[in-house]
Amino acid sequence: MEKNDDVESHSILRSITLSLAPGFFIFLFFILFAPIANHYALPSLLVLYVAFSLVLIPFELGYLFLQGKKLNGYFSLKGIVLFKDHVPLWQYFVLVPVLLFWMGFCFVIISAKIDRFFIDSFFGWLPYWFFIDNFSDTITQYSKAVLIIIAIFGFVFNGLLGPIVEEMYFRGYLLPRLKQLRAWAPLLNIFLFSLYHLFSPWQNITRILALLPLVYVVWWKRNIYIGMIVHCALNTIGLIGIINFICKM
Repeated sequence: MEKNDDVESHSILRSITLSLAPGFFIFLFFILFAPIANHYALPSLLVLYVAFSLVLIPFELGYLFLQGKKLNGYFSLKGIVLFKDHVPLWQYFVLVPVLLFWMGFCFVIISAKIDRFFIDSFFGWLPYWFFIDNFSDTITQYSKAVLIIIAIFGFVFNGLLGPIVEEMYFRGYLLPRLKQLRAWAPLLNIFLFSLYHLFSPWQNITRILALLPLVYVVWWKRNIYIGMIVHCALNTIGLIGIINFICKM
């Protein structure tokens, strides 16, 4: 079992800054290049995936390695990414499906009404390209080549690498360093992680509800691998519609 008791604690301000900083740069990349993509009849969803590859992963993973360099004298994640306690294999087979079902329920059923309410009430003034969910409504206007590129980028950077790095950064690095908050730590971590998605603020309520059980399980079990598996699976499942459409072209 890991010994995390001697890990430094982050102030609330530091945790807020480290949580929102990468989200700001992802958002900046998105609003700069999505209009250009829209001008050339490319979906803004592709811009977001590119942002994950060029901003999210280098920023968050790079920061972790820099902290490792300060701690260990060389680039390493030792002592930086925590919550890697052993969990019996059978618990993965129980926890992962349950958590995945709950998150799917939130993002499919609950979001249908909640997200639409917030969009109509507060974000209706935003340009059409800002809403990446509109991609499913316009998918027929893109060539097979464009859709294949989107599927590849989506699988690699939104289905695998992005979620893994996010779980390392938010649950493996930031969450353990809020230990002074005790059981409130996961709640703050969830709230900040949701706000970090600046490109989809209308989803904050849905995202918080979806993440509540997952992050508390990761905190309870001190195991980021559960979060990685669920996060990767959820994002990958979201690509099924694109892949299915490609196969029918």
